[in-house]
Amino acid sequence: MATEENNNPPPTPPAPSLPQYPEMIMAAIEALDDKNGSNKSAISRYIESTYTDLAAAHSTLLSHHLTKMKQSGQLVLIKNNYMKPDPNAPPKRGRGRPPKPKEPLPPGAVVLPPRPRGRPPKPRDPFSPPPAPKAKASSGSGRPRGRPPKKAKTASTSSPAAAAPTGGAPRGRGRPPKVKPAVAPVGC
Repeated sequence: MATEENNNPPPTPPAPSLPQYPEMIMAAIEALDDKNGSNKSAISRYIESTYTDLAAAHSTLLSHHLTKMKQSGQLVLIKNNYMKPDPNAPPKRGRGRPPKPKEPLPPGAVVLPPRPRGRPPKPRDPFSPPPAPKAKASSGSGRPRGRPPKKAKTASTSSPAAAAPTGGAPRGRGRPPKVKPAVAPVGC
């Protein structure tokens, strides 16, 4: 058993503890003490000069924590400079119209589900007979509504206007040329 204890490597000493990034960022902003705030590179330079054993991904971690602190409201970003929010400033309002204040419900009140979208159905008379199944309404002329569908081209058609010319060649596009009548020579 004594040999097993010698085979285990000794535990590595813990790395010198650095403060958390939010603490380092706040300390940097307070130390720089610029009235217009401190930009990211100034905060990074201060942290690098103050703390020696930083992680290799220091710039990535700094960016991540600055963004997180900005979103949570711990920092304010104005013209690419980070600063502490003014405690006397009014809270930042979101976009759009603010919601109406809701009145508290009296005790014992029942909360109804929200109204569905769309137009409500017409009220029905409870004593009327059930409606008959809908039949197709005819317009009176016997024709269906709307533009009629195009007819498929067939080889034999009944109308003479749609018939192919006598030569058998298909008609070309556009208006056909004007046919000049043959003039018979006038005899003297």
